[in-house]
Amino acid sequence: MTGATRGAPLPDRPYSEDPETEASLRHSIRDAAAFSVMVGSVETYFSAFAIFLKASAGQVALIATLPNLVGSVGHLVSAWMGHRRNDRLPMILGGARLQAAVLLPTVLLPLLFPAYAVPILLVCLSLYYGASHFISPQWMSLMGELVPAHCRGRFFAHRTALVQITTFLTLCLAGMLLHGAERLGMTAWGFGALFVVAIIARLASAHHLGCMREPNPHAASVEAVHDLRWLWQPAYRPALRFSLYFVLTNAAVGVSAPFFAVYMLQDLQFTYLQFMASTGISVLVQFLTLQQWGRIGDAMGNRLVLRVTGSIIPFLPMLWVFSGDFWYLLVLQMMSGFAWGGFSLAAGNILYELVPRERRATYQALQGVVLTSGVFLGSMLGVLVTQALPVEVAAGSVSFTLSSALMWAFLLSTCLRLVIAAAFLPQIPEPRGDLPPYRLVYRFSRFNAFFGLQYDAVARVRRGLEGAPETVPPAQEQNTKP
Repeated sequence: MTGATRGAPLPDRPYSEDPETEASLRHSIRDAAAFSVMVGSVETYFSAFAIFLKASAGQVALIATLPNLVGSVGHLVSAWMGHRRNDRLPMILGGARLQAAVLLPTVLLPLLFPAYAVPILLVCLSLYYGASHFISPQWMSLMGELVPAHCRGRFFAHRTALVQITTFLTLCLAGMLLHGAERLGMTAWGFGALFVVAIIARLASAHHLGCMREPNPHAASVEAVHDLRWLWQPAYRPALRFSLYFVLTNAAVGVSAPFFAVYMLQDLQFTYLQFMASTGISVLVQFLTLQQWGRIGDAMGNRLVLRVTGSIIPFLPMLWVFSGDFWYLLVLQMMSGFAWGGFSLAAGNILYELVPRERRATYQALQGVVLTSGVFLGSMLGVLVTQALPVEVAAGSVSFTLSSALMWAFLLSTCLRLVIAAAFLPQIPEPRGDLPPYRLVYRFSRFNAFFGLQYDAVARVRRGLEGAPETVPPAQEQNTKP
């Protein structure tokens, strides 16, 4: 093999010349597909399940955020355990199997003991998300070594697209199943069927995770969390500044995010079919646009993508105030998918570049705890304003009536997002350095519609949700909320 071709992927090995690495990456893509079935069948409908159990808006906000906050301790437990052992795969597999195991009581116990439905659901989902957070630092560390640097953006874009389309198809089927079950008066059975599908999907995901290899076992240890002096070194200041922006943005999103499901299912009386369409259209648009965002980020820098999408995201919740029309909200969800797809991809790639590999897992663990704490506090602020502020407002001769008290959360979220974007977006660093203007012009000139069609025709497979933390680079969670 000549030096000119060394490192170039072979036709049957699009990501790595090493057959073991290539096989592991293929299993990772299959894991993403199975994982996304679980996400589309149950994670998308956790809030709908809580509303079916008669949870109030405040309780839905707790269910949407508190389990993630409690579960974020799994990040630190994972970092602590990783510092004392050299293998990551057993920890990843243990977390995946725990997620599958906890789903059965998550659906059964609240139905068997309805008087305690909310606390039972909180406990079960805390275990579920705890397992997810436990996996995240180890998975991130593993993928950071497995995925070759030259194709990282392409691989994660490919993987993400697969999860997006699989999640979309699954949540559509799940919504139709719930709609049919509701019409037959068997909604509880409908939710039960979805949870069984999710359990099987997560076990299949664990199987493919188990087929992956672990390179460089000696590098599997995660930095100890009790000694964080390195975090204050000048080299980490750009990462800390970016993380502060990311955490504050998600906290502002948390002010409104738990209430969109409540607004649609309770206030607007959407059917499960309409709820599915509203949620699914966002995922579909992310799928259709994510490849383009990935190419723009690779060619022109992730900072550009983040600035564009980060300027759109603040206005999304405010637009819900103007109308509750189903078709209008579908358009808003399309805008949401367009913006969040690029934002999540760019944010994850920037963090990958800003944090050195040996510190990445610990950094992600710490950011995960701070992030979920911020989202929880944001959601509690949303609960406070929706309960404290009146629907009818009069100031002198001017008066107006909001269609729902939840609108206060949407408006406050918009204001906070705007302030945070204005303060931080101009300072976001480009880890690869600023590209010279003439290179930007040259690279931009190479993008055209035909090139996009060619690319999509051969690479329309990929991805996974944030949300699910194990499906995307750090800081990327699938986000279908405005």
